[in-house]
Amino acid sequence: MDINYLAVAFAALAAFFLGFIWYTFIFAKPWQALIGMGSKGKGKASTQQTPDLGRLLIMSLILEIIMAFALAAFLGRGAGAVPGLTYGLVVGVWVAAAFGVNYMYEGKPLKLWLINAGYNLVVFAVMGLIIGAM
Repeated sequence: MDINYLAVAFAALAAFFLGFIWYTFIFAKPWQALIGMGSKGKGKASTQQTPDLGRLLIMSLILEIIMAFALAAFLGRGAGAVPGLTYGLVVGVWVAAAFGVNYMYEGKPLKLWLINAGYNLVVFAVMGLIIGAM
């Protein structure tokens, strides 16, 4: 298996920062409302507490490294930017569809699926582009 580890590192960091932008600037309010973060009932604590930020960031980066590594193993070294982008989009659609099945059975709102599925489409496309181009 011929993997460009520098490309994996850049792709994982790109995913990490895209997640930050996606969930804190672009979709922060609707996403938080849809998952119940910060909402309070009558005299009750928040239904969804903010997770331990340090643990969240470390685990997020570890999982993004795994995602980038798996995509790099699939693409191989020197696939090219366009094939990388294309395969990244295909993987993003695959992940989004898998989320969709779970969301339907769990009764989660369509809007939440659109936010999370959209993130996966974008992040895998960017990771594929980076890995393919390097």
